[in-house]
Amino acid sequence: MTTSELAPGAAPESADDLTAPPYRLQPLLHDLVSTVMAPTSALSGPDGQIRAAGVQGLFHADSRALSQVRLLVDGVEPEAVSYAPAGPGRTRFVSLARHLGDRHPDPTVRLDRVREVGPSGMTETVEIASTASADVSATVTIELSCDFAPIEVVKSGGVAEPSAAAAAGPGGLSWRSGAIRVAVTGEGAEADPGEPGSPVAGDGEPDGAARLSWHVTLAPRTRVILRWSVTIDDPAAVVVAPAARAEWSAPEVVADDRRLTRLLQQSLDDLRSLRLTEAGAPDDVFLGAGVPWFLTLFGRDSLWAARMMLPLGTRLAGGTLRVLARRQGVRLDPGSGEAPGKIMHELRRHEFAVEGNNLRLPAAYYGTIDATPLWISLLHDAWRWGLPEHEVAALLPNLEAALGWLGDHADPDGDGFVEYIDGSERGLANQGWKDSGDAVRFHDGTRAEPPIALAEVQGYAYEAARHAAALLEAFGRPGASRWRDHAAAMAERFRARFWVEGPQGRFPALALDRDKRPVDSLTSNIGHLLGTGILSAAEEAEVADLLASPAMAEGFGLRTMSSGDGGFSALSYHCGSIWPHDTAIVIAGLARAGHGAQAASLAEGLLAAGESFGYRLPELYAGDAREVVGRPVPYPAACRPQAWSAAAAVTIAHVALGLYPDVPEGRVTLRPLPGAPFGAVSVQGLQVAGAEVRVSVGADGRAGITGLPSGMSVAGED
Repeated sequence: MTTSELAPGAAPESADDLTAPPYRLQPLLHDLVSTVMAPTSALSGPDGQIRAAGVQGLFHADSRALSQVRLLVDGVEPEAVSYAPAGPGRTRFVSLARHLGDRHPDPTVRLDRVREVGPSGMTETVEIASTASADVSATVTIELSCDFAPIEVVKSGGVAEPSAAAAAGPGGLSWRSGAIRVAVTGEGAEADPGEPGSPVAGDGEPDGAARLSWHVTLAPRTRVILRWSVTIDDPAAVVVAPAARAEWSAPEVVADDRRLTRLLQQSLDDLRSLRLTEAGAPDDVFLGAGVPWFLTLFGRDSLWAARMMLPLGTRLAGGTLRVLARRQGVRLDPGSGEAPGKIMHELRRHEFAVEGNNLRLPAAYYGTIDATPLWISLLHDAWRWGLPEHEVAALLPNLEAALGWLGDHADPDGDGFVEYIDGSERGLANQGWKDSGDAVRFHDGTRAEPPIALAEVQGYAYEAARHAAALLEAFGRPGASRWRDHAAAMAERFRARFWVEGPQGRFPALALDRDKRPVDSLTSNIGHLLGTGILSAAEEAEVADLLASPAMAEGFGLRTMSSGDGGFSALSYHCGSIWPHDTAIVIAGLARAGHGAQAASLAEGLLAAGESFGYRLPELYAGDAREVVGRPVPYPAACRPQAWSAAAAVTIAHVALGLYPDVPEGRVTLRPLPGAPFGAVSVQGLQVAGAEVRVSVGADGRAGITGLPSGMSVAGED
């Protein structure tokens, strides 16, 4: 998943080049409000207005259904006061109509606009209340436009198409494009289809918008409620909404550090709104990656999010594993990146082609180097958390196919490292999680040339080989010893080739380039090696110390690149920014490796960032030092909500408690962060083998557990 890679055109040589085609600026997101219930999302201003500009709109899957939703009172926009999330898929906006009512400083006409997005549309309730001393009359209008713009056109900053013509009917208004139909109704409203034309007039607002109108009169101290809704019929959608019930528990959390409870509550609300399934498999649920660009299946993102959610149950992991297994590669195709046994990268309705850029991704795209080992490790970890054995057994043929890819296709030049190169010349240039075109840089800032062997991918592959060996052995399948030997050999090769000396000491390089030179920048990637087993305990200690250094960790989390490297920029997408999911993965690795102080420090950074962002962590934010601004600076094109950013809250709670189950062995280990850095924490509703478990850590750091299923014990207590 990437933002910068998909921005069209080459980087401009000068400011004058910004006005020359084909370069366009991607629209900004940081100040927009998203209301989501996948696969539908609404992006508006903080005032609730959806204006025909940038990325604002009501989106359904990969298409914009409404490009304008503007509320007017007597032709005037109300003045915004506040907004707040109101649960999954709901946002409340508060505004004033100060041209109405009594003429004194206190406002007397207030509007509460509650937006509720559902999987196939949106409903708004507008409550107008008057405390004026006399009757108040007004005309309330909703102006609507529809352009059916594809998400890739919106993302690239492309020129908007003229709004589609609305048809008026007895129930309201409707628009149609191919098989997609958008219908709007308003209770008691007058409907006017307007005159569609150019989407932007001289005053920046659309010409000829369709309208719903109500004429209202309010007596003193009364209120009126107006309702309207939009329904989207999309019979050809590739991803759809699942059943209403979430696949994970709803934990009850009590913590001395209230930031943890608030972050976890908002994150779980956001995760519920990102649930998706394939049209033909409604029971297999996965998480769409993020709003607005990535609200679909993304192999790496969906896998990581499901892995982070394991403490709350295995059903999401099972669904994610099965969805990706059904689309596992079966042939060699350089155009899509498909290979036998490979796990896919992303799924779209149609080809994802960006004007002015050579990027053209097929609807089912496999350009990812890490999704396949991550799939293997999710299967293993879900098994350890209690995924039913029959579900694990059913996926073993896919496990063996994934191992076939790892053994036969992941190392094309035979040097023993997992590496990638875009064979199509129109796919992603970089295919790890840092997949923007400039993500892999040497210490002096120059870019590495492919094929690229990323450090963290070697760790994933090592861990996957060992995890696969454990599964094969447990289920009586051949090959366990082969994959343990494979992992041991990988670790030796990695130790011999990746370690470099830098200004701050010895550390693993970011990658090896096409000439097998170590890419010697210090990055967060190496934190993903912690806890995988590819590093020795002494090596893990070296990595942990470097990641805790000011060059990496003086912001609100872990920087993607050290401030001492030539490619560093606090607002670079992958070379200096902070990604909550990246920080959370490293927090989990530090905790598993026994470096609790460093884990706690990074976790505190995420909690502080969450507080600043209203407890809805974005995809990423700037990597400035804390003292520069005093709060995290938004990355202006970051998605929000984002599945793996939201799931980071679960990781923080998990490492604070330190619950590590091994259901097949009948044991759990309790290893909370030492010193109880968040004070006392108690969580009821953790899931181990389907049983609801409570884990509590006191302010003194002592941990206790209740509710374990029959036959399981705490390690060291039997």
